[in-house]
Amino acid sequence: MVMALLARFLLAAFFGALIGLEREQHGRPAGLRTHILVSLGSCLIMLISLYGFPGVQSRDPARLAAQVVSGFGFLGAGTIMREGTSVRGLTTAASLWVVAGIGLAVGTGFYLAGGVVTIIAVLVLALLDDVEKKFIGQQTGTIQVTLADRPGALAAFCQVLNTNGVSISNFNLDIEEEKQKAIISLQVKGHNIVKEKIITELSSLPDIFSVKWE
Repeated sequence: MVMALLARFLLAAFFGALIGLEREQHGRPAGLRTHILVSLGSCLIMLISLYGFPGVQSRDPARLAAQVVSGFGFLGAGTIMREGTSVRGLTTAASLWVVAGIGLAVGTGFYLAGGVVTIIAVLVLALLDDVEKKFIGQQTGTIQVTLADRPGALAAFCQVLNTNGVSISNFNLDIEEEKQKAIISLQVKGHNIVKEKIITELSSLPDIFSVKWE
């Protein structure tokens, strides 16, 4: 019994490490150790659910597993960060959720499913990033906007970018107090964005004086 439990823990840690190593190499907030611990913890909870209540006739092994699946959003949400109009960490949050499922599978003794999902997850994380960049071209550019220095002007400007799926990678703001104007220069990027449409929408805002996209 002890050796069987040890084997499941080691296998869960190994599967978690394979996915965590890929995230670690990309400098993500949840890396090798986090994925190992999540997989181990899920495996332990599954084992407790299966063997932790001897003599109890009405126990349901799926109840604790269900709590792992439904409650895991708290840890996943902690890896998601918002930077301007862009959101980062969604893939890492998803990988943690997958690792939790792998740990549950190993805990039940469903090693084949855990191993197959681990391989698929590593391939998706390692290979599809390059595929996305190659076949789903990401457009980049620099926008320079002159707008009125008054409340709400900047928020309306950012809302147009957000609505059109534009992410901000670099931001510079200069305020001319005497003229009550602000000059914004920012580097942007996005998938399948229509430059002309964005320029038209920005130019139509009442507090925007000029828009340049290079």
